[in-house]
Amino acid sequence: MKLLRVGTAGAERPALLDRDGTLRDLSGIVPDIDGDLLADVSTLARVRAAAETPGVLPALDATGLRIGPPLGRIGKIVCIGLNYHDHAAETGAAIPDEPILFFKAPDTVVGPDDTVLVPRGSRKTDWEVELAVVIGRTARYLGSAEEGLAHVVGYATAHDVSEREFQIERGGTWDKGKNCETFNPLGPWLVTADEVPDPQALQLRLWVNGELKQNGTTAEQIFPVGEVVRYLSHFMTLYPGDIINTGTPAGVAMGQPEPKPYLKAGDVVELEVEGLGRQRQELKDA
Repeated sequence: MKLLRVGTAGAERPALLDRDGTLRDLSGIVPDIDGDLLADVSTLARVRAAAETPGVLPALDATGLRIGPPLGRIGKIVCIGLNYHDHAAETGAAIPDEPILFFKAPDTVVGPDDTVLVPRGSRKTDWEVELAVVIGRTARYLGSAEEGLAHVVGYATAHDVSEREFQIERGGTWDKGKNCETFNPLGPWLVTADEVPDPQALQLRLWVNGELKQNGTTAEQIFPVGEVVRYLSHFMTLYPGDIINTGTPAGVAMGQPEPKPYLKAGDVVELEVEGLGRQRQELKDA
C-alpha cells in the first residue's frame, strides 16, 4: 500500500493512493497514519481490504491539495552517516567499522514539496537523497539482519538536508548541521514493506536546478537495512513510528571540486527513490 497524509500543515488527514493512482480518503477508517496504526496488524488489514474493495474509500480531488509527511507523531529519527561506499570515497572518509549514528528531531520533518529554508548564516547547505525506513514492531536486542527486516513496516523517500559548516566546523556533534528547520522533507508516500521485496536494490536520484547530481543504488550501502535495524536495537529501543534515514550515495555538494555548489535561496531540488515517490523543494532564506 501507498499511505500518505494530505492537507494543511498540522491538520493532515490520512489517505491512500490506490493501484489506479486515485487518491482515497482513509479518515473514515483510521484517525491518522502513525505508529499506533503501523503496529496494529488487524487495522492495517482493514485498510488493505478497504483499498481492494471498489466503492469503500471515497476519492479525493488532488487538485491543489498539499501532501504532508506520510507519518504523524514520529517518535525519533535515527540517521546513519557515511553508509555508502561511493559517498565515503568522495569525501575522503575511511569506511566505518560500525554504523555512524546521529539524530534528527521530528520537528525537522516537512512534506515532500514544502519549502526548505537555508539557515541564517549558512554558507554550506547541502543535499542528500536517502532511503527512509519506518519501524512497525518494537525492536530490542535483535539477533540477526533477517529479524531487523521483519521489524520494518515500510519505506519512504527522505531528503537529509545538511549544513556542512555547522556539522563539521562548529565543534561538537553532527547534530548542529542536521536539525535546522525544514531539514527533513519526507514522502510523498509510506510504501508498505510487502511492495519493496529488496530494499538493497533501489535507485536513488537527485537533481539541483534540473541537473542530475546523485544517481546511486542502495546496493552500495555499507550496512544494509536489516543489519542497521539489528545494530540499532542493541543501543536503543526502536518503536513503531520511529524512522531510520539510511545514508546517501555519492554526488553531494561537499564531494564536488571547489567552488563547491552549495544550495542557496532560489534553487530547486528534486529527488526520488525508486518506487517510493518523488519530491520537489524550492529553497528560501530562513
